[in-house]
Amino acid sequence: MAISVALIVVITCVDLLAPAQIHLGPLLVVAPALTLSFAGPRVTALIGALAVAAQVVIAALRGGFTVNHQVQIAAIAVISLLIVVYSQEQRRRHRELARVRSVSEATQRVVLRPLPHRLGPLRVASLYMAAEDEAQIGGDLYAATRVEDCTRLIIGDVRGKGLTSISDASVLMGAFREAAHFSPGLVELADVLERSVCRHLAEHTTIAHAERGGAAERLAAEAELREHFITALLVDIPDEGNVAYMTNCGHPPPLLLPERGGVTTLSATQPAPPLGMCELPRGSSSSGTPDTFTFEDGDTLLLYTDGVIEARAPDGSFYPLAQRVGQWSGSGPEGLLHHLRRDLLDHVGGRLGDDAAMVVIRRSPALHPVQQLKRMVPVNGAHR
Repeated sequence: MAISVALIVVITCVDLLAPAQIHLGPLLVVAPALTLSFAGPRVTALIGALAVAAQVVIAALRGGFTVNHQVQIAAIAVISLLIVVYSQEQRRRHRELARVRSVSEATQRVVLRPLPHRLGPLRVASLYMAAEDEAQIGGDLYAATRVEDCTRLIIGDVRGKGLTSISDASVLMGAFREAAHFSPGLVELADVLERSVCRHLAEHTTIAHAERGGAAERLAAEAELREHFITALLVDIPDEGNVAYMTNCGHPPPLLLPERGGVTTLSATQPAPPLGMCELPRGSSSSGTPDTFTFEDGDTLLLYTDGVIEARAPDGSFYPLAQRVGQWSGSGPEGLLHHLRRDLLDHVGGRLGDDAAMVVIRRSPALHPVQQLKRMVPVNGAHR
């Protein structure tokens, strides 16, 4: 506010000291316009009133209230009023945006629960980066749970944006959290999730038929719903041994960062269609076995959504995740995500065009429950 008042004083003094043919009074309108950037409607209105008063003073001291001065006073008053109205509208929109963000954050806590930092012998870190300023959650999802000496994870990406994608993501997350404890393997779990998503889409199709009376509108609704699908990657990491399992349903392949160095892309040898493609046969179901890969102590596994690898720089180049991630493999899960987030934002110029999610898992030998138990159990009267 002090800057705006000082600006009014300076313009008024310079106008009074300037030659008679020079009129700087109209510049007073800059003061309320400047105030709009850092203050609310009341302060802006006060600065506008001071600007009008300053123009009145200039008119009184420079030849009286001529037609020119009257027009200047009226113009400053009208423009100041418009700025105040705009300030009120801006304040209202800011309050609405704050409410939207609050609802989005609450939805995120329900749908995207934070992953535990420890899961059996694993250290885990997760990151969600929303593309839009108005929302903290979109169609990307991840979850993890413990099942019979094994850690089971999912990461996925719902096609589309907005409330529809959040609805689809919540259905899949709920189905995963329930079915993960009853499905013996990843292939069976993928089949259960597929049936849940298809039921959800069928219900939406029924609702669309009820809400849209015309045949053309119903056909358009059905076509739109048929385009809804979810790419997903399911991973099982047993506590013991060095073999892990995965089933890939149309999702970007994970990256393995062995402790010895390097980066390996774990492409699926038996890929399955994305979830929600209800009319397509599932290739993994016919084989009945998931893919396997070696995951040893000290190794790191990076799961991510396509918002990471499809992030574009201003020159149009994609983010080279596989080429960049290796240099931070020794940073730990949290440190790796920190470096990736900063590097990704630098690549795109500070703003993502799509939501992005990443999950980092590291097998830590110090966390093996069997090894911990052996240290605690006495052997021949002594601890190991």
